[in-house]
Amino acid sequence: MDSSATSPKYERRPFSIKLWPPSENTRQMLVDRVTRNFTSQSIYARKYGNLGKEEAEENAKRIEAVAFEAASQRYENEPDGDGGSAVQLYARECSKLILDVLKRGPAPKEDMEDLPSEEGDLVCNKDGMEVTTPPPETFFDISKGSRSFIGAEETEEILKPLKEPGNSYSKICLSNRSFGLEAARVAGPVLESIKDQLKEVDLSDFIAGRPEDEALEVMTIFSTALEGSILRSLNLSDNALGEKGVRAFEALLKSQSCLEELYLMNDGISEEAARAVCELIPSTEKLKLLRFHNNMTGDEGALAIAQVLKHCPLLEDFQCSSTRVGAEGGAALSEALESCTKLKTLDLRDNMFGIEAAVALAKAIPKLPSLTEIYLSYLNLEDEGAMVIADALKDSAPSLEVLDMMGNDITIEATPSIAACIALKQNLKKLNLDENELKDEGAVHIAKALETDHSQLKQVDVNTNSIGRAGARVLAKVVVQKPEFDLLNINGNFISDEGIDEVKELFAKCPGKLGPLDENDPDGVGDAEESDEEGDGDDDHDLESKLKHLEVNEED
Repeated sequence: MDSSATSPKYERRPFSIKLWPPSENTRQMLVDRVTRNFTSQSIYARKYGNLGKEEAEENAKRIEAVAFEAASQRYENEPDGDGGSAVQLYARECSKLILDVLKRGPAPKEDMEDLPSEEGDLVCNKDGMEVTTPPPETFFDISKGSRSFIGAEETEEILKPLKEPGNSYSKICLSNRSFGLEAARVAGPVLESIKDQLKEVDLSDFIAGRPEDEALEVMTIFSTALEGSILRSLNLSDNALGEKGVRAFEALLKSQSCLEELYLMNDGISEEAARAVCELIPSTEKLKLLRFHNNMTGDEGALAIAQVLKHCPLLEDFQCSSTRVGAEGGAALSEALESCTKLKTLDLRDNMFGIEAAVALAKAIPKLPSLTEIYLSYLNLEDEGAMVIADALKDSAPSLEVLDMMGNDITIEATPSIAACIALKQNLKKLNLDENELKDEGAVHIAKALETDHSQLKQVDVNTNSIGRAGARVLAKVVVQKPEFDLLNINGNFISDEGIDEVKELFAKCPGKLGPLDENDPDGVGDAEESDEEGDGDDDHDLESKLKHLEVNEED
């Protein structure tokens, strides 16, 4: 053997062949081949008829484009591979869509002049009239009706549509039915057979009433069946997951890199479970919606969720309500939100943030210019926390539509700051200051802030705020004139009988826009009545003097 063959110069070097993407020539060859299939004689052609050349070519182009997009997305998620799996998906998608067109047959020429759209578009019939073609069924849902256990035989029957060749289901909801082990063993292979076409999966409330061991095994079967799917949305809510349940979905969660929506509500997400979520979701860079609600996350769990938030640059909707998060966890979440510069909806209701977390949130708010809805009820903000947040919102979030600060022990001390913020939010639609201590003077501040413009305002809720006749009347005068307004809630206050009559008169032309007043206490003590008792004036003249700069034009 020539020794030169083993020298470094002639050493064999590793090389790789990329199978994806195909060349434009290869893609066109596929379109041509599919077109010929649609126009040639076959068992389907004999049964359903041949497609015309134009219709065949249009379908071929559409099929290739859809398959190419799906395969390209698969390849993007496996950039270190040779593209083999993308090629396989490309072929499967083409075959499935070709079969669907062959079984459908040609479009009836006597009814349609143009090729019917797969998307339910408008097309013209022979008389030139526009008609809508029905889109293919894409949503499979078994959640309707009462909750019940489901066995193997019923599962086989219910899931039949998912086994039909060429079905177009991309979204499935298996919620509200409790799957046992035998049912899961039937469902598993069915889900695995269609996982490549699925985009949205709802497995909320699908193991109710099952023993823990069985429930965990069921979850593992579903997780394994769906592993490798490229989902946009995943809902695992209402399953009392805990850490064991989260880890039962390890295969599915770890395989997801394109998730845009993740729902984990009412799942018993404890500190350990929150850490598991953080560990098992490999990528959140495309996540736009993350929903937690009614969990046991606590401060330590919130620290783990904060780590997830730091890697969600596209997040638009974040809910972490009723999760037992205190000052430390609230501050961590708030600081992490600074990375979520696209955020539109923020829901932190029913936690114990307190002033410390409120200050941290106020620092984050200027980094969230796209905020349109912010829900901060029952956060123990008190006046100081409410003021720092209102001041932060005043100079940012120009498109704010919903402001909710219900149940935070807010008094007249904080209302000037809140009113200054509200005055600048001309897109405001809903304002909720329910269950605070605004009293009449606070209600006047709010009314004055809403007086100018605010043409999109729909709802104002100041229920249970110790408001008397004067505050209620002034607020009613302002909101009743807004063109889009549909509900004022001033129930649970201290409005006198005369005040109630005055408010009802203001809403005489639109009584449905005034909420109930059945819990109002006319014998309660509002600001005006307190002034009377202290001998500071008659009736509510003292408060009325504060309103002299508040000009409101009443309707005749």
